[in-house]
Amino acid sequence: MQKFIQIPVLCCFLFITTLISCSSESLEVNEELQLEEFDTETITVVNPENKEVSNEVWTETSNWLGKMQLSNGLLESTENGDFVSLYDNALSAIAFTALKKYDKAEAIFDYFDGQIENELLKGNGGFYATRNKQGDHHDRIWMGDNAWLLIALNNYHQATGSNKYNRLSSELELWLRSLQDEDGGLFGGQNEDGTSIHKVTEGIVTAFNAVKGYDDFHKNILLYLKNERWDSNEQLLVAWPENPAYKYALDLHTLGFNTLENFPVTVLYQAERYKNTQTSTLTGEEIIGYCFDEDLDVIWLEGTAQMAVAFQNAGLESEANVLLEELEKTFIKSTTLVNAKGIPYTSNFGTTYGSEDLWDHADITSTISSSVWYLFAKLEFSPLALGKNKSIPSQDKFWNQ
Repeated sequence: MQKFIQIPVLCCFLFITTLISCSSESLEVNEELQLEEFDTETITVVNPENKEVSNEVWTETSNWLGKMQLSNGLLESTENGDFVSLYDNALSAIAFTALKKYDKAEAIFDYFDGQIENELLKGNGGFYATRNKQGDHHDRIWMGDNAWLLIALNNYHQATGSNKYNRLSSELELWLRSLQDEDGGLFGGQNEDGTSIHKVTEGIVTAFNAVKGYDDFHKNILLYLKNERWDSNEQLLVAWPENPAYKYALDLHTLGFNTLENFPVTVLYQAERYKNTQTSTLTGEEIIGYCFDEDLDVIWLEGTAQMAVAFQNAGLESEANVLLEELEKTFIKSTTLVNAKGIPYTSNFGTTYGSEDLWDHADITSTISSSVWYLFAKLEFSPLALGKNKSIPSQDKFWNQ
């Protein structure tokens, strides 16, 4: 029996740590993108819940994100590296859409649209989780990352009214549906040796959001979650049922609340079990935030930003603002890009979900995931809001029973 390991969204890095390079080599960024300075005016953000959010959003962080885009449309996950993540590019496309930089979102979609035949529809299907900046991919396919790309497309189509990437969306949805097992759960994708990846709670919840509407696909997912991944005593989704030390994971608190209708707000307060204080590797300043799990050995800055978005969705603005202030203590000013700064993956070095060490430089290099989730919080924008309105029948909402 394959060992069950629940992996938070971006932690696919752990399998390919040798591919991460933090050299001083300059990024191969398109000259126009490199020199572009974004406006600093107040804009109205595209919000799928039709909530008008006017804010001064063109910050150095959005500058950094825009300037990270390569001439082929892709964005590297960290500055001065050679590692491209499907998840990070999906997040970037959502951010560009929310910021009305549709040309930048389209550049990402154009890349993957061009890979439908030789990647998405090849073999067992799905886009590869990682590749280098030239687009040469590796051999692991994560279902959850593909679901995030579909979420990005859904947000883009809603915001623009364009049908440009309808085929890409349709093929992604068909592939996600094909992964459903008889028990309602979804297999997590494909390993390098061609075997199926076990069922990962986080990816299943993401796919539930990504596939529009509510039909038997969604109903059966909820049955699986209820039967296999729900702790009725704690009222929490479970990450790793067989391992008490890592039974719970922070990302399931935020994903559950941001994805499932009428999910109890108490799940956000229960995330206190991951809250801790660490010293920033770069600044020496104390940072308060959330760990991946109950190890409490690190502040996961992406997850802390996700908590800020969840608090906003719950109407708990003061809690969200406190977290934003903590995140802003961790900014790294770019040494290669003008007027640009980002946020590292973690505040300090430690372990990711479980007992595996983080990759080198996770705490000292700006990353797409943390920076984009920070932007979502600054925009008061939830990338999962569009897929949350599914009119789930009350009898299927096991979390309210």
